[in-house]
Amino acid sequence: MKIFKNLVDAIALTLTDVYNNNRYADKALEKLFKQHPKWGSRDRRFVAEGVYDCVRYYRLYAELAQSPKNYWFITAVWLVLKEYELPTWNEFKHVNPQAIKQHFELLQTNLPIAQSYPDWLWDLASKEIGETNWQTEAIAMNKQAHVVIRANTLKIACKDLKTKLHESGIETEAVEGVANALQLVKRENIFRNELFLKGNFEVQDTGSQMISEFAEVKPTDYVIDACAGGGGKSLHLAAIMQNKGRVVSMDVEAWKLEELKKRAKRAGAFNIETRLISDAKIIKRLHKTADVVLLDVPCSGLGVIKRNPDAKWKLSLETIEKTKKLQTQILNGYSEMVKASGKLIYSTCSILPSENKNQVDKFLLENKEFKFIKDYSLLPSAGYDGFYMCMMERVID
Repeated sequence: MKIFKNLVDAIALTLTDVYNNNRYADKALEKLFKQHPKWGSRDRRFVAEGVYDCVRYYRLYAELAQSPKNYWFITAVWLVLKEYELPTWNEFKHVNPQAIKQHFELLQTNLPIAQSYPDWLWDLASKEIGETNWQTEAIAMNKQAHVVIRANTLKIACKDLKTKLHESGIETEAVEGVANALQLVKRENIFRNELFLKGNFEVQDTGSQMISEFAEVKPTDYVIDACAGGGGKSLHLAAIMQNKGRVVSMDVEAWKLEELKKRAKRAGAFNIETRLISDAKIIKRLHKTADVVLLDVPCSGLGVIKRNPDAKWKLSLETIEKTKKLQTQILNGYSEMVKASGKLIYSTCSILPSENKNQVDKFLLENKEFKFIKDYSLLPSAGYDGFYMCMMERVID
């Protein structure tokens, strides 16, 4: 493929935006593509791949470029490692492809650099899940994430969605063990697809879909999704409940709930109501009312680094410690909404035991009215995002 200077410029400038302006890669690319609406899919794919690879392997590429802030040189490193022939541009006149490749081979034994993770994160994860296990997951998380969608069974059966997508030129594969999940064979922008616009499917990773199924909700249930965010799990719960019962979607961010309202309307999910958590009274009014409370709590996001590689460079040990304290507060406070014999579902998109099983164990030790029912972990090495989910039951009123 011929290299066009405007596209290489775009990669370097987007990296500048990501690192100098602390912008997330997906948002930086979204802004870039709006500025260049005439770019074709191949051009957008080239730029997106370059940006994501350079973010994913930022530590390695910066080491090979011998400059963490020279984003043109970092882009050149990516081109060299992708076996592109560098044009004779002024920006590349000091680039030595052979030296880069030799240095790359020498660094392969230094895994934190070769796999591009900060030393503190490498040490923390190695300590928590074991060095060998962490190496497996660290490598897996540098693979590109699959695009997985969920058939909205309020509007269409999964097999019918697969057929209709095929007719529109989009090939999918069923995901084993997840009832209404389909994985795209080839990455493509499906947000303009008419089936999406009509609410026939949502983009939702396998692990996220598994949490809603794990909750075992029934059509007659009163369910509270207390950390709903944009509402992906609320929409799934509504579909599992066949638009019956009641799903109360709560969050501390009003704009997220407004987005959920739009998504629910498109999906035809009419058993969802949103409620802003503006103060502690909101939770108190719901004490011991819910059959199921889902707490998909804020977390480090280590399980979703495949799709959010920026997290490697934006996280800190201090941030993770603050997040764990918030998880404890949410578990202790929001669990009060579970009624007698009701279920409490705790979930994260982290692979760290300190955010997962350890939090559950501490909660159960301090809250004897709850008992452990079951839990499940999905690791990135399984091919999808990493998630933890646990079900507890209130056994004492």
